[in-house]
Amino acid sequence: MRRNGAPPREAAAPAAHAPSALRKILLVGNPNVGKSVLFQALTGTYAIVSNYPGTTVEVSKGTWTDPGGTDREVLDTPGLYSLRTITDEERVSRDLIIANEGLILHVVDAKNLPRMLPLTLELAMLGRPMILVCNLMDEAERAGVRIDLERLTRNLGIPVLGTVATTGEGLDRLKDVALRQVPPPPQPDFKLSDLMEEACGMLMEHLRGPAARFWAIRHLEGDPIAADRMPLPAEALHSARAKLGLEGHNPVLSTRMARELRDRARQILGDAYIEEGGVASRLRGRLDSLFTNPWTGFPILGLVLYLGLYQFVGVFGGGFLVDKIEGGLFEGILNPFLEEFFARSVPWHWNHGLFVGEYGMLTLGIRYAVAIILPIVGTFFLAFSILEDSEYLPRLAMLLDRIFKRLGLNGRAVIPLVLGFGCATMATIVTRVLEKPRERIIATFLLAFAIPCSAQLGVLLGILSENHTVLLLWMGVVLSSFLLAGTLLARFLPGNPPHFFLELPPLRFPSMKNVATKTWNRMRWYFWEVIPVFLAASALLWLGEITGVFGGILAVMEPAMAGLGLPAEAAEIFLFGFFRRDYGAAGLYDLIREGKLTGVQVLVSAVTLTLFLPCIAQFLVMLRERGWKVSCVMAGAIFASAYGVGCALNAVLRGMGVVF
Repeated sequence: MRRNGAPPREAAAPAAHAPSALRKILLVGNPNVGKSVLFQALTGTYAIVSNYPGTTVEVSKGTWTDPGGTDREVLDTPGLYSLRTITDEERVSRDLIIANEGLILHVVDAKNLPRMLPLTLELAMLGRPMILVCNLMDEAERAGVRIDLERLTRNLGIPVLGTVATTGEGLDRLKDVALRQVPPPPQPDFKLSDLMEEACGMLMEHLRGPAARFWAIRHLEGDPIAADRMPLPAEALHSARAKLGLEGHNPVLSTRMARELRDRARQILGDAYIEEGGVASRLRGRLDSLFTNPWTGFPILGLVLYLGLYQFVGVFGGGFLVDKIEGGLFEGILNPFLEEFFARSVPWHWNHGLFVGEYGMLTLGIRYAVAIILPIVGTFFLAFSILEDSEYLPRLAMLLDRIFKRLGLNGRAVIPLVLGFGCATMATIVTRVLEKPRERIIATFLLAFAIPCSAQLGVLLGILSENHTVLLLWMGVVLSSFLLAGTLLARFLPGNPPHFFLELPPLRFPSMKNVATKTWNRMRWYFWEVIPVFLAASALLWLGEITGVFGGILAVMEPAMAGLGLPAEAAEIFLFGFFRRDYGAAGLYDLIREGKLTGVQVLVSAVTLTLFLPCIAQFLVMLRERGWKVSCVMAGAIFASAYGVGCALNAVLRGMGVVF
């Protein structure tokens, strides 16, 4: 397979764009093609490399200082499939491309060129300097795909280069070509119907620049961005659209354009792209069928959950590691030493409680963060990174699409919902990948209501794994609550059912380097976020205790514990949970270890705490993403539902005389 393409000689004319404009580089392309790895290679700035669509909702920016000492701004735009946008992330990417003059690096998955080249042609219509970067060339070779980069360069009229961003192969060549005066590509020479071409011509009389045809088509399709960016005389637009009998957005025209782009892309590829197939390709196809077929996919999902969440995160992380660190290191050595040190060396006894004791920042806050939360977060992020890097998550999205549609969502919602098991705050932001406001509201509610974060989940799994009956009942009640809430929201919230489209990247063996890098960076980010919050929460609890405010709040909450069948001390874990869900779970861990809860009480408290209010950080993000009215209604509904489910569960178990 030929790896090095060169720009054609006829394309060496000076670029029409000023050199200063070319100091900005935009990384553009579908999700999952390696843009983030390329961004890191150019800028030296780390960006988490996701293996499921929709991770780069926020735009990453960095600086590449070229060998000549010139700084070039690099933008890693969110993934998009077409300039005909559907989701928020696609709209953000489209707007960035249109608003920023500069060199476009269109990054594509080399083995999926036929599906990705239509976007190349759309970008070419903008008349911007552009390089086509065929990434993942190693995977293309293993899949039996041969690409003649030089022939494709001639066919497209722009530089076409092959890279393997994860190993650095081809990146020096890419940097060298990017420093030249890359010419704008020729306009794609596909032809629409005679009537359509005539209507475009009527509008192009009022448009100037190399992107005139692009904007004419956008106007005819009724794209709102055309009216904002390139307004036309109302009479001219009305006449052109009337010629075609168009009113408002026209899906037929959009479909026709998409078909024309696909056909032209196929012609351009020609003999430059040959799929020979191979053993690896056939094996991937069979594995895809196993993962996405409900008869085999759900048993595989059950095995993944059992080994990944239950055994690795729950038993090993939440059980073995927490016991060793919390019991052996903190309870056995550090906490006694700190309490003795403060009693002997710090004369101001009134403030001992701020640092050591029941609510001390060192003996409670640091212990929770380091001994209980860190081992669980670490094991979860390691397991999650392996699933990411193997490309299992997009297949999970396809598997769950039919179920999610009953909840008013589609398979794409698996992205924020699975992320919620890591951090619901981050996952709430990622709901932007969902197409409609209705879907975002449903996903945000379910994240806040019934998706425990990794730290809370790990603690709960560590607690409940000692009694399999309690564990299964907890899972059943939480899952039933999740499904019931989603079903009710789908039924009563106005709106149409969502559609589902997802690029299915090929399965691959996880790269241990990628897994280690992602795990480390996520742990570092999460840990440094947790430490200040836990210290602040401990200080607030101490302050509330010495001022009496804490006691007053607990006095109000304690009667509510009777409805749950819990002792008055359990009120503390729900107060802790308001600061952070994992903080509350750690408090539950202490109550159980002290022998203050029966088996039934453990189940009721675990269910209620799982369904309880979102933590402060998640609630603040909800306010920003969904607005204060929607967020407050959600919080009220979640509080009432969690308490109602807990009381009902307690009443049923006690009425049946159940004992664990």
